[in-house]
Amino acid sequence: MPASTASDAILTDALRAALRDAQAQVNTLVLGKPQQVRLAFVALLADGHLLIEDLPGLGKTTLAHAMAATLGLGFARVQFTSDLLPADILGVSVYEAQARRFEFHPGPVFTHVLLADEINRAPPRTQSALLEAMAEHQVSLDGQTRPLPDPFLVIATQNPVDLAGTYPLPDSQLDRFLLRLALGYPDEAAERALLAGSDRRDLIAQAPALLDADRVIALRRAVLGVHASEPLLAYVQALLARSRKQPGIRVGLSPRAGLALLRAARAHALLLGRDHVVPEDVQALFPAVAEHRLVGDGDAQPATLAKQILHAVAVD
Repeated sequence: MPASTASDAILTDALRAALRDAQAQVNTLVLGKPQQVRLAFVALLADGHLLIEDLPGLGKTTLAHAMAATLGLGFARVQFTSDLLPADILGVSVYEAQARRFEFHPGPVFTHVLLADEINRAPPRTQSALLEAMAEHQVSLDGQTRPLPDPFLVIATQNPVDLAGTYPLPDSQLDRFLLRLALGYPDEAAERALLAGSDRRDLIAQAPALLDADRVIALRRAVLGVHASEPLLAYVQALLARSRKQPGIRVGLSPRAGLALLRAARAHALLLGRDHVVPEDVQALFPAVAEHRLVGDGDAQPATLAKQILHAVAVD
């Protein structure tokens, strides 16, 4: 065993403990949603972005705030509205008369965790301002490319598109989100605890930071070391192939979607304490990775199509 491996194991144990504590804390702040909290941490560890879609008042913003407080990273929130401009997100260059030059004033995107609240209330031009930031972790303005802080995570919330005043996200924007999830109504016990407990905003404000930038980066590196066997890769590839010929699907999953699924499965395995991916990791993540990327024919629902794909592909 190499000399560095022992120290790496100690570091990994410490990181695993911090990760468990962080998950536990978020679960105390967002009651009754352990699966959704786990998916949020998958997006974080897999170096992806998270889209939370549901009706107003079900805890979308609470989950984002709880994640940001627990991560101990720089945080900014942008409320997306119909009159929001790209410069309101990215920043703007302002002429400084005394210096006789333009000075760049960075926008809220220059942070570790960006909460894009109700992202589909902004018009497409403003939505697309985030494309480069999400894909490349950089912003190009005024002929210069400016890197974003590392790590960088976008947590976006959106209301269903059938609500008034919303603009559907284009496919290119949806594809930048590693996972899409919904919270749904809390169960009876969780709702009673919410009604009887303290205000979630006060609890989040008092919550200690259990991770930091260095630890998040180390965890992301650990995800890259999670092993995926050849049969596992073949299973992922079979899911991609099936999505392209499944009846009712007009646009199937791209190779980039396959890479996203594999990356998310590695993060899921790490969260569960394993150093290798199993088919159950892929199956647990497939709906959240695939549904917002599938384009069905007619009234075909992506959730139903994703289930059909999973059922059609056997695990060897």
